[in-house]
Amino acid sequence: MVQVDLITGFLGAGKTTFLRKYAAYLAKKGHKVCILENDFGAVNVDAMLVQDLLADGCEIETISGGCDCDTHQRRMRTKLISMAMRGFDRVLVEPSGIFDVDEFFDVLRDDPLDRWYEIGNVIAIVDAMLPEKLSPQADYILASETANAGLVLLSRSQLAAPGQCDAAKAHLARALEACKCSRVFRDEEISIKDWNTLTEDDMARIASCGHRQASCEKLHFNEHKAFSSAYFLELGLDKDTLTQNIPKLFGNESCGQVLRVKGFVPDGEQWFELNATADGLTASPIPQGQEVLIVIGEGLQKDKIEELLRS
Repeated sequence: MVQVDLITGFLGAGKTTFLRKYAAYLAKKGHKVCILENDFGAVNVDAMLVQDLLADGCEIETISGGCDCDTHQRRMRTKLISMAMRGFDRVLVEPSGIFDVDEFFDVLRDDPLDRWYEIGNVIAIVDAMLPEKLSPQADYILASETANAGLVLLSRSQLAAPGQCDAAKAHLARALEACKCSRVFRDEEISIKDWNTLTEDDMARIASCGHRQASCEKLHFNEHKAFSSAYFLELGLDKDTLTQNIPKLFGNESCGQVLRVKGFVPDGEQWFELNATADGLTASPIPQGQEVLIVIGEGLQKDKIEELLRS
């Protein structure tokens, strides 16, 4: 059977960064890997960021576009059926940051997928610099995406101020308690190690962490209405302007509650990946891109966002 690993994490947690490292590790170990990218919205930015893994022997499939739960499950089911006979022995699923993990288990336990696939590892990525307060909907997503994890990896731990890692763990515990989740993480189930220093033994431990059964009290809301995305294609703004103005979006109530900004911008002959949360912005060179900027959050006001980006 084909083992399916799920890489979960809230918006901006660092799933794609970890996925690149994890997929390369598995390919090096001789696995035939397929990455299934499921982004929130019509443009799958994260899929563009793993294209270089094709050279390592990985293949990439995508499911794009926000849609209702039933439609999304049908799309995932259809995609997995089409992938089943292609000789993969490992499938890595990176869902969007507002993914309902129950969908993952429901799809894989359905016939005929339950005869072809088995659930392997659930690896949850949690930002070590997690905001102290999130909306009840966001806290529910955080809890539900970690509840079944065999291992939680804190991202950006090397950048965190003293006490922030402990604060992130405490926030996760509160979020789990708020939705009456049965899962309580032990210290050894949460890794705070700098990802740049992960050893072969560390990666082997992650690759065999498995998953846990846990239940949460369902918070009924429409993820695609509670969380929205604003797309800006070919804004015509240069890298310096965007890196200066994107941070202004966070905490500006007139824009709504901006949680994540990501996209690509050219600077001369060089493309850059832009990635921003309330804690900061990075601009990393990449081989190629598409001039697009995606803002994700709650109650977004697209006109005001564009006005600030152009100011």
